[in-house]
Amino acid sequence: MDFETVASIIREAAAEEILPRFQHLTAGQIREKRPGELVTEADTEAERVMTGRLRHLLPGSAVVGEEAVAADPALLRVLEGEGAVWIIDPVDGTANFAKGNPRFAVIVALVRDGVTVAGWIFDPLGGRMVTAELGGGAWADGERLSVLPAAPLIELTGSVKRSGRLSALVARTGRKGSAAHDYIDLVTGRLHFAHYNRLMPWDHAAGVLIHAEAGGHAALTDGRSYRPRAEEGGLLLAPSPESWKSLQAVIE
Repeated sequence: MDFETVASIIREAAAEEILPRFQHLTAGQIREKRPGELVTEADTEAERVMTGRLRHLLPGSAVVGEEAVAADPALLRVLEGEGAVWIIDPVDGTANFAKGNPRFAVIVALVRDGVTVAGWIFDPLGGRMVTAELGGGAWADGERLSVLPAAPLIELTGSVKRSGRLSALVARTGRKGSAAHDYIDLVTGRLHFAHYNRLMPWDHAAGVLIHAEAGGHAALTDGRSYRPRAEEGGLLLAPSPESWKSLQAVIE
């Protein structure tokens, strides 16, 4: 598997299928795949292109794409078996994309025998590609990335859907509709922590690896390790195990 070739496949799919449709979608190119959840022509076409090219790059590999799973939920079971599996989120932040909001990205992860071994997050508008390989660190444009240093609760900034009492205990919380951008922010000095309750693998498999390779600590809120599959419960990411414990005690 050629790491840079995967990055090229992602960039090309974004250039061919995503960026030309940004802020140019017609009503017929947007639909609800389930109540309140949008899919656009950019999602389906980018996933189709990447699926074919990634399978060709790694013969015998399987693909679990967000839109393919929407059509056939049984595909998620592939992640419970052995072998190489690509996980694709063609447009993370589809609601933003459909509104013309620039906070969207492409996420790809490679899983082998149930373990995430590589991850790519690409911000097409910003031209930023954040990557990680298991044991090889997290990188962007040749620069090794690291999470922010651990700090007291009152100094932390984070991405959460509903902050509850947490908002009074930390510096700032919010959510902007793209897990991919949260993960980029976690490893480029903009966020200390993030918390999620909807744990679909295309949203988190690559990001959890990138965060870990940048020195961060992540686990499900009940203490279990994250696995690249559809998990139940919450996921909490923090700069260190100590910060994680402090946040876990007050996350609602």
